[in-house]
Amino acid sequence: MGEDGLAALLQSVVARSIGFRTSLPERPQRPRASYEDVRAAFDRPTPEHGTAPIAVIEELATMAEPGLHAIVGPRFFGWVIGASHPVGLAADWLTSAWGQNCGNHEAAPAAAAVEEVAARWLLDILALPKESSVGFVTGATVANFVCLAAARSEVLRRVGWDVEAKGLSGAPPIHVLIGDDAHTTVFSALQMLGIGYERIIRIATDAQGRMQPKAFASAMTDVIEPIIVVTQAGQINTGAFDPFPEIIRIAHAHKAWVHIDGAFGLWARAAAEFAEQAAGAEWADSWAVDGHKWLQVPYDCGYAIVRNSAAHRRAMTAAASYLPAVQQGERDPTHYVPELSRRARGFATWAMIKHLGRDGISRMIARHCALAWRMARRLSDEPGIAVLNEVVLNQIVVRFAADQAPSLGNDMTREVIRRVQADGICFVGGATWRNRWVMRISVISWPTTETDADRAVDAIIEAWRSCQSHATS
Repeated sequence: MGEDGLAALLQSVVARSIGFRTSLPERPQRPRASYEDVRAAFDRPTPEHGTAPIAVIEELATMAEPGLHAIVGPRFFGWVIGASHPVGLAADWLTSAWGQNCGNHEAAPAAAAVEEVAARWLLDILALPKESSVGFVTGATVANFVCLAAARSEVLRRVGWDVEAKGLSGAPPIHVLIGDDAHTTVFSALQMLGIGYERIIRIATDAQGRMQPKAFASAMTDVIEPIIVVTQAGQINTGAFDPFPEIIRIAHAHKAWVHIDGAFGLWARAAAEFAEQAAGAEWADSWAVDGHKWLQVPYDCGYAIVRNSAAHRRAMTAAASYLPAVQQGERDPTHYVPELSRRARGFATWAMIKHLGRDGISRMIARHCALAWRMARRLSDEPGIAVLNEVVLNQIVVRFAADQAPSLGNDMTREVIRRVQADGICFVGGATWRNRWVMRISVISWPTTETDADRAVDAIIEAWRSCQSHATS
């Protein structure tokens, strides 16, 4: 492909991308086509002959766009996933164009150097120990995996077992204590690490999903090393935080490794108004956090943060003669993640921190939380609608026909969610919380304004009133 062809191809992508982004505020906040529709459009025989580059991209965009969610739109509240800010997007475009494999500092000097600086900035903004190491991974799922791999390595090393060399067969059993309302990705990480998601000790939680210190202390009296304790910053439904000072003090007294799943909630430490909720988190041993949530970088970016960098490297380092040796003072990116070949995730992270700065990140978090409070107050004022959680951050748990029989409340809540999604003014999701079906609202997209929040609440209330009218007619 010549220069003219390359320019034309990339310009067509730019035009498509701008068109999609600028259409989001007024388009339905949901896909226009279903999975089945899009699958049918793409379901063609294997190509026998090539197609011109621009034609390929045009066909791809034409068939895909009807099935694209408005995840980066201003009224998307479906999951806690962020909205990939334009600055992060631009850095991500450059990352793709540069084509750097962030495998090591010799193969990609710029990528490795940017990761090192971005990691230092992250630790500073999140007020975590400066000596911690940071692995740039795909997201919180792999961040939990990496951190718990480091935990597994260290707690077994302390009792004389080298899990990297000997594996788990014959190893002393690891006792894992975890809150009853932990996120599913933690259980996935335990499964992948060979510890298992059933061989754990589940700790009772309160009405908001916070681990109860008395129940935790009682459980700790019955276990011996090796021990891993998993806590969370930001329960996925309520946004609640485990009581870190109490839990970590008890855990460390028993020589346990404490991990915090802080995919979105750990970012509260970056906002002065909310940092107190995550007070004591700095005493933990590892932390998982997402970049594509409150930092608003594009997807495929999370951070595995480990205080004990030696344990981190021991669990992740791959060695081979063809890989460059690491000199004193150098940070090799592959020593902290499972992959050798991977995307250079540090560029977008560096760009977003540089663009927003400490104060910009803080203001965005505070604004989103204020919008969540605003939405919750308005919804609570409507007869028949109940907000079930303490809105401590950006999460709202809503129940309809809350004063009616549980089965009716479940049915009405499902129907309101269906109508809101079909209407397309905003997008919200559903979940089971305390054996009741609820609407989940997550306020975490950078473009969301008060006007967007109010439009979304208006649409939800209108759907609820419509359900009531239909039920009584």
